[in-house]
Amino acid sequence: MVATIGFFDGVHLGHRFLIDNVVSAAKEEGCRSTVVTLDRHPREVLGLDFQPLLLSTLDEKLYYLAETGVDWSVILRFDKVMASMSAEVFMKRILYDRFNVRRLIMGYDNRFGYRQGESFENYVAYGQKIGLIVERASVFSRDEQKISSSAIRKLLEEGEIEHANRCLGYRYSFDGRVVKGFGNGRRLGFPTANVVPRDERKLIPGKGVFAVRVTLTGRKGPLGGMLNIGTRPTFNGNGRSIEVNILNFEGDIYGEELEIEFVARIRDERKFDSLEALTEQLAADKKDIIALLKLKSHER
Repeated sequence: MVATIGFFDGVHLGHRFLIDNVVSAAKEEGCRSTVVTLDRHPREVLGLDFQPLLLSTLDEKLYYLAETGVDWSVILRFDKVMASMSAEVFMKRILYDRFNVRRLIMGYDNRFGYRQGESFENYVAYGQKIGLIVERASVFSRDEQKISSSAIRKLLEEGEIEHANRCLGYRYSFDGRVVKGFGNGRRLGFPTANVVPRDERKLIPGKGVFAVRVTLTGRKGPLGGMLNIGTRPTFNGNGRSIEVNILNFEGDIYGEELEIEFVARIRDERKFDSLEALTEQLAADKKDIIALLKLKSHER
């Protein structure tokens, strides 16, 4: 079996490049290709102060991995016992003995095992002891930029949606549930659905107004949408709210599940001097978003 290992948050283009290498190598050898990944971020188990918000839930990760054409995706339960394993023990007990891995293709910057400072050369040496070939894939970059999950998180936090989507290879999205909001949008002529993300560990982009596509569970879609993430400064709001005006749609959807897919960021969230000025801006935003969604309708 030919395999690779990693957390693969977001399953971005860099991950897909690595997995393509694994799939091709397995075909050459006439065996199965496998991705070995974890059910949670290692920092969550290790209890470290910084725990990044995630680009993909476990279900989303499995969906994206299935798209790559890899034969098997193995999900390991990452707990304190596994966290305490050395790389050498992990390679022997888990990769070699349990999953019959005979060739391991690693990402250019991947590290595993509790001992800090172990290098790729160490992994090669451990593999030689048991008959496991260890290789390192080349660096994948786009527009002269190395693609990584941490870099994509930063892009999303800064509202760089289109750049992030190019690095992912698909449009970033999250699932949520519609709850009762403040009703301000309806009073302005732009009724909105107030959305609570399904998974609190999922990263939500930074403040702003966005062009999105909305899919309501069990309904025909997707539909265009105008989304605001922020604190509703014109209404002196506090705390983050996520509100979407679904274009060309009417209906009571309180309590329903939906998926919001980000297409582009339109502008910053800002405080307006009057409700009239806000309404005028929303009308202009809607016009821009309709044109943009039509232009990008052919894109994934």
